[in-house]
Order: sequence, then structure tokens, then C-alpha cells
Amino acid sequence: MATNFKIPSAAKAKKYFQDKLDFTTGPVELERWVKQGQPVNIVDVRAADDYAEGHIPGAINLPKDQWHDVKMLKARLRKDKINVLYCYSHVCHLAATAAVEFAGKGYPVMELEGGWRWWKNDGFDIEK
Repeated sequence: MATNFKIPSAAKAKKYFQDKLDFTTGPVELERWVKQGQPVNIVDVRAADDYAEGHIPGAINLPKDQWHDVKMLKARLRKDKINVLYCYSHVCHLAATAAVEFAGKGYPVMELEGGWRWWKNDGFDIEK
């Protein structure tokens, strides 16, 4: 049985990758932004226990059970900075789910590709 191969549209590919660049970043870029003093707010959406074991330096913790607490959102998210969200790994959809939720409330968001796993495994600084 032969697989039917279709050549993707170059125009659709351009839009997809432009959107991806607009709404995701990698560990190298995030570390550079922090060092340059760029307006970023790093948000760890993992469980509080996992955050306590280690997280990206300067990250605040906003686990899923707090996403509907308006006071918590106002205290932890920023409208004057890009909220860079991360979860466990590149296959975890928790950060993407948070991005949909927070963007719907008017917060500017991006997702850290690779999440905590890539940050930790690539040897970037960790805070406890």
C-alpha cells in the first residue's frame, strides 16, 4: 500500500512558521532576553511541588488550579511584559493550554519550546 504524499503549500508554511516565531521562543533566546533586561515575565505552570524542586531563575509559579483566581492572575501575570510560559517538556500541552487561557484574558503570551526539560538538560541555570 503506497502512501499518498502531498507537497505542502509554501504560503501556508510561511504563515505557520511566522506564527510559530511570533508565539514561541527557545531557551537560548529566553536567557538572552533576561540578560538584556527585555520585558519578559517567566511563568512556570507546573505543579507547585515540581516548581519547588527547581525552576528557571526568576520564574513565578502559576499552577493550573490557580488559573481561575482573578487576584492570583493579576498578581502573577503582566500586561506590560511578555508572559513566557513553560511546563514539563516539549510534549506537554499545559503551557499551550495556559497560553490560550491567559491570552483570552488579554495577557501577552509566548510558549518556551521544550519547557523545563530542555532548559534543565541543556545546562541553563536553575533556581530552587
